Amino acid sequence: MTQIKKTYRNINPEMLYAEIRDLVIRQDIDSDDAKTNTYGLPSGATQSRITMILRAQNKECGSVHIIGSSEESRMLLNIDEQLISSDNIASLQENIDFLLDPYEVKW
Repeated sequence: MTQIKKTYRNINPEMLYAEIRDLVIRQDIDSDDAKTNTYGLPSGATQSRITMILRAQNKECGSVHIIGSSEESRMLLNIDEQLISSDNIASLQENIDFLLDPYEVKW
């Protein structure tokens, strides 16, 4: 299982989800409807949790998990390299980096 872990600032979880969903679809990976939950924080702000199952060849091949708020979002993308080629995974990672690099927190 390949994992891509990223932390972003100044991009809300819904926009991050939309970008990742569109990039995944470009790699011929289908996505189930995302499950979204929103939680209130003591400060009055909200935090969102989004999960999406990825499918290829009618088999589950990975998942996307996003947790965040308007200030910071974290993403965990899991992809099964048995069902998705390493070229497609590399292309997906390059596209994610190209589009979202300005928002990424570099540790």
